[in-house]
Amino acid sequence: MEVNEKLAPSDLLPKIDRLWQISAVKIDSIERTCTPDRGSPVFTVAGRYTARGWTEWTQGFQYGSALLQYDATGEERFLDIGRDMTVRVMASHVSHTGVHDHGFNNVSTYGNLWRLMNEGRIPDAQRDFCELALKVSGAVQAARWRTTADGTGYIYSFNGPQSLFVDTIRSCRALACAHLLGHVLMGEQDERISLLDRLVEHATNTARWNVFYGEGRDAYDVRGRTAHESIFNVNDGRYRCPSTQQGYSPFSTWTRGLAWAMLGFAELLEFLAILPDFPGRAEAVATMRNAATATCDFYLANTPTDGIPYWDTGAPGLVHLGDYLARPADPFNRYEPVDSSAAAIAAQGLLRLGRHLGDDRYWQAGLTVCDTLFAEPYLSTDPKHQGLILHSVYHRPNGWDHIHDGQQVPNGEASMWGDYHAREVALYVQRIARGGPYHTFFGPEVGR
Repeated sequence: MEVNEKLAPSDLLPKIDRLWQISAVKIDSIERTCTPDRGSPVFTVAGRYTARGWTEWTQGFQYGSALLQYDATGEERFLDIGRDMTVRVMASHVSHTGVHDHGFNNVSTYGNLWRLMNEGRIPDAQRDFCELALKVSGAVQAARWRTTADGTGYIYSFNGPQSLFVDTIRSCRALACAHLLGHVLMGEQDERISLLDRLVEHATNTARWNVFYGEGRDAYDVRGRTAHESIFNVNDGRYRCPSTQQGYSPFSTWTRGLAWAMLGFAELLEFLAILPDFPGRAEAVATMRNAATATCDFYLANTPTDGIPYWDTGAPGLVHLGDYLARPADPFNRYEPVDSSAAAIAAQGLLRLGRHLGDDRYWQAGLTVCDTLFAEPYLSTDPKHQGLILHSVYHRPNGWDHIHDGQQVPNGEASMWGDYHAREVALYVQRIARGGPYHTFFGPEVGR
């Protein structure tokens, strides 16, 4: 990747202002056609958002996008959409015991409302409602717990107790919010289980097993590479092997999984920085910093010059593209799709880590990715297309992504998570550029 060292947040404001103008049209269109009775919108097919039953992990991004739109523009009708639909639709997600996605659905909705209250942007009228939802969500997420052979544990994925997903690192925001609100998980015999302890243990095990450090762990141990899934023996808790659901192979790097790790670890470093000292804090911070820097370095080394990655670094068709890292990504090539949603997530991870560490290399890389993402061919300027950021990929191995006539691979479509995270990173950069409050999922920073 070629990093633009001279780019400043203010340089992106014209693109960001345009993005919000386009975004408003998309949100209005989605609300007209993607009603709750039709299932959660997941990705577009020929420019229209459609549902895809697997797990309902994207509904929070739909209504959270309206809240981000309000946050960025002050347009009250988007606050009304986000707030009203959160009340009407999202309750089942709060108590959903079958998924690892609480941070996606509930922090994007109840959490955004709570953050806006903490910032004094909206009235406190629904504070108790949102805080109760966040407390329950964090505890339910933490209850999906499997103990490993060393006595620690992890939040297991919807695949079952043997499965640790790299994605879940960003869903740990649910536990973080609940902990900040003073909540605990109540277990057998009224055991009070610390949500912070479970968050730290999950993050530590994700860093240990889903991130590689070039230390010879296996034949594919490259520093910063990630595995989508780690598999454990449920009888004795021992680690068995890497795996994947949405990547090409267990021994290649699915780039959206990489991006989840980049952002998840960077965001948790910001969260730990506001907490009073606790036992094991120094070790946890060191582990998360090591994972964050390794994954961000891998992204920089394995992404085309413009900051947009292909969907998997080991995808077999990449061999036909020649030296694809030496030029901008090509979403219209014949062999392998790019994944703009991975770029949207990764950009925020790079920015947050760069700011947290005071490292301009990561900061400027994050701005560079945004500079590409917020313009054509990635920004969707067609008002008839409901997607905001084009060339996103959902599940390449399952063949779920739409391939247009005359094309060989998926392109030209959007995803609900890609659009949400593009809005989130646009809001992040906008606040920096305009001197607004620093944007975190927990609201105003403490001690800065």
